[in-house]
Amino acid sequence: MEKLLLLGAEAIAQGAIDGGMSGVYAYPGTPSTEITEYIQNNKTAIEKNIHRNWSANEKTAVEAALGMSYAGKRAMACMKHVGLNVAADAFINSAITGVNGGLVFAVADDPSMHSSQNEQDSRFFGKFAMIPILEPSTQQEAYDMAYEGFELSEKLGVPVLIRFTTRLSHSRAGVQRNEIKEQNTLSYPEDPIQFVLLPFNARKRYKGLLDKQVLMEEEAENSKYNIYYEELNLSGEAKLKTDKSFGIIACGIAYNYLMENYPNRDCPYPVLKIGQYPMPYKKIEKIVNECEKVLLLEDGYPFVEEQLRGFLDKSKKIKGRLDKTIPRAGELNPDHVAKALGKDVKAELKIPSLVANRPPELCSGCAHRDVYNALNETMREHGKQKVFSDIGCYTLGALPPWNAIHSCVDMGASITMAKGAADAGVRPSVAVIGDSTFTHSGMTALLDCVYEDTPVTIIIADNSTTAMTGGQASHATGRLEEICIGIGVKPEHLKVLTPLPKYHEEMVKVLREELVYEGVSVIIPRRECIQTVPKSKKEKRIKTEEVV
Repeated sequence: MEKLLLLGAEAIAQGAIDGGMSGVYAYPGTPSTEITEYIQNNKTAIEKNIHRNWSANEKTAVEAALGMSYAGKRAMACMKHVGLNVAADAFINSAITGVNGGLVFAVADDPSMHSSQNEQDSRFFGKFAMIPILEPSTQQEAYDMAYEGFELSEKLGVPVLIRFTTRLSHSRAGVQRNEIKEQNTLSYPEDPIQFVLLPFNARKRYKGLLDKQVLMEEEAENSKYNIYYEELNLSGEAKLKTDKSFGIIACGIAYNYLMENYPNRDCPYPVLKIGQYPMPYKKIEKIVNECEKVLLLEDGYPFVEEQLRGFLDKSKKIKGRLDKTIPRAGELNPDHVAKALGKDVKAELKIPSLVANRPPELCSGCAHRDVYNALNETMREHGKQKVFSDIGCYTLGALPPWNAIHSCVDMGASITMAKGAADAGVRPSVAVIGDSTFTHSGMTALLDCVYEDTPVTIIIADNSTTAMTGGQASHATGRLEEICIGIGVKPEHLKVLTPLPKYHEEMVKVLREELVYEGVSVIIPRRECIQTVPKSKKEKRIKTEEVV
């Protein structure tokens, strides 16, 4: 088969396509977005009619993927780490229902929070669910794990989690493809109530999940992704004398960072490379017992380290994030590894003082600029810190020159936080949310407001796309008014505006009126994202030419 130059995310996508997948389900979220985008544009995926449309959110994605697995076909659900929080209910319970067709969850973690609210490590979710976790160290392993993950899922009868991080997702390397597998045929579970988690059956299935743990541990012990190198070859030639005063356990991409410090693979210490969980306890016991000290390298939380050290470990034999041998916060990198190994680290180049910090800003011509200009002018009459925001491009309204918003916690939280503030007596209480985020997790929040007729003003900034992650289709496009009225918003308090400088006074007038209304008010400033306008114009022109 051919060799391709792929991002880590693309390698997972290609591995899933070649591995016989019938459907991918996802919501855009950096650094996982490229998996689904690659599948959407892949010739083989199109020819094989692999499902590849975006889902409303991560929970619906996991549930739809589970439904495809129920029907005997192979499915993948993709998300970033905080998206797994949204999907947690279905994710955890899918381990108890088990699978029919292979089911893989591809979750991208974001150490250092390049585009996220936290650094959480999805391996904890996998352990919590008691399912196998695969953690690639290279793009080739990312491909192989996705390709083989469906088979492992079907063999064990449970979903499989592929956990990877930003650096692997967004860096390229050559990937050797395997033979393309055919998709599974339609089939139903042998047990007709396998997916019925009524207590009597859930207890039975939970016991079955516990019984499978021994098999999962055996798989991990024998996995080709868990290798104990008692001695590494020097350039494939002479062997080194192994120095067991020190041992190294490297998980996932951390193994790559270790090898960058030993480009000839001339590491003098025993190395245990871990890429599959549950942890390979026998191999871990061997390296810990044989070596005087053990350095744990993992990108993310001290997941393995915590399990090895325990709070009663006073030997200080295990070194890693918990004792600050490796920095506790932020992503791992080769320099951190070098320092932990006692190697010289080049001093970082200092940024000259004349270079000013340049934070991100809203695009020139962005509709959100006009929304915040009107909102700020109106809010001067009501005092500060009464505007709650959400996650999207408009979150940049927290920065100068607008300084217009005062919260950004999680998807959909703007409306519910505004509701809570209003319940506490804040007047006016304002929420700013984007169109895609609204259909992701804002609709139920609006329903809470409507149910109690809470005095909140909700601004749904509609730019007709999921702009923050690259302009993916929004489930809200062309539907917002119907959704809001269907939920119960009174038509006379549902206003649609055009955010342009020439309509500034009109926007201020409407905001002024709705901010003092003692009930639920929804304002929809609508103008297409400035970044997607050229693309939509081109598509419109092509359609016109086809008609002619």
